[in-house]
Amino acid sequence: MFGFTEEQITQFGMTFGIGAFMLYMIFIIANLAWKSKAGKTGTFWLFLALGLGMTGFLAKLLIEYIIEKNRIL
Repeated sequence: MFGFTEEQITQFGMTFGIGAFMLYMIFIIANLAWKSKAGKTGTFWLFLALGLGMTGFLAKLLIEYIIEKNRIL
């Protein structure tokens, strides 16, 4: 497709596509906290509970990076 291989399209989607989706999720959580008038503590708990999946995905990327870096050495 447009001269790109399937692997390149997948890599682009996994980095920029999911990154954009995560930013959108942060916007949704912030909007939910604002509309519900959750306050500082409620906003903290909303971000903690709803954002925990994003931190897991970021941790996975970090672990993969560390493993790849150590594999080269």
